Amino acid sequence: MTSTSVFSALAPYGWDSAWADAFTPYDAEGLLPGRVVRVDRGQCDVVTAEGVVRADTAFVTPHDPMRVVCTGDWVAVEPAGNPRYVRTYLPRRTAFVRSTSSKRSEGQILAANVDHAIVAVSLAVELDLGRIERFLALAWESGAQPLVVLTKADLVPDAVTLSHLVQDVETTAPGVPVLPVSAMDGGGTSLLERSRELGGGLDVLVAVVSGGTSVLLGQSGAGKSTLANALLGEDVMEVQAARDVDGKGRHTTTTRNLLALPGGGVLIDTPGLRGVGLWDAETGVGQVFAEIEELAGRCRFHDCAHESEPGCAVLAAIDAGSLPQRRLESYRKLMRENQRIVAKTDARLRAEIKRDWKRKGAEGRAAMEAKRSRWQ
Repeated sequence: MTSTSVFSALAPYGWDSAWADAFTPYDAEGLLPGRVVRVDRGQCDVVTAEGVVRADTAFVTPHDPMRVVCTGDWVAVEPAGNPRYVRTYLPRRTAFVRSTSSKRSEGQILAANVDHAIVAVSLAVELDLGRIERFLALAWESGAQPLVVLTKADLVPDAVTLSHLVQDVETTAPGVPVLPVSAMDGGGTSLLERSRELGGGLDVLVAVVSGGTSVLLGQSGAGKSTLANALLGEDVMEVQAARDVDGKGRHTTTTRNLLALPGGGVLIDTPGLRGVGLWDAETGVGQVFAEIEELAGRCRFHDCAHESEPGCAVLAAIDAGSLPQRRLESYRKLMRENQRIVAKTDARLRAEIKRDWKRKGAEGRAAMEAKRSRWQ
């Protein structure tokens, strides 16, 4: 098979000249290039110029969750065999990683080579701004461009309320597009038309995802499968109704699936994520809270903790009402969580944290002693 035919067959899945150059050594070995569209228990489906093939991933370090083959990887697969084997994957351009639920200090890669991270948030339930910030921190850290899609906009009672909800999320997601959509009616309900006046809508989303690879993230019941079907133009993903009591649903999607979109681009649909633990995402957290990072640069002390220090620009902004207290508390929470994760594998950082705890304990005891001396 010629390189031209390979290029034309894989281009809809994101193959380009840079990937072709990276694959050159494996081409000389007679291996086939392909993109992983689904992974399931040591096996994966790979789309190649010859079609979709089933391959075994045993050769690719299966015991390391950060190095296993995942959906979105470009791989070198054997041209024949029973079973066929994936020999390696090409270096990833981006990777969406979260911490595992185990007590071990491990990360779990959810999707690779992603350009856009679409965070689906249901408007059928009360907005959880802290969870949105958590998703965005992981998205920024992955190297992808995040995008928030507010689904089920048809359930919002009026356009004014919808506008306020969009503004709340925009404040939570500086520099991130926020698109309210209703995927229930492709022709557009009256509310969908009003949401488009706010700059959102499925038409805008289609334009975004047509360029590159997008991963669809969110909790169960967020409407990801419905949104995926709207982007695909057909009912490919199974959809289940969410519970009326809390707007949550069962895991309709149970594996991560990569699908070529009819208007161009590739979509990776993922199962609903109950836990969204950070994994070495300090840069991502900083981007989510860009306004706090900017204010911190104006503090009198470079190591200001934004608690009670004199000349703290962050606390001044809270006093002035330009920075919500909730944002600072969320920032502190995510930074502490990320620091704990990193400290599990960084002995030097663990020592620094321990020294900091001792220092704060000593300061607290000294303050109590000073109070006691004043009372006597």
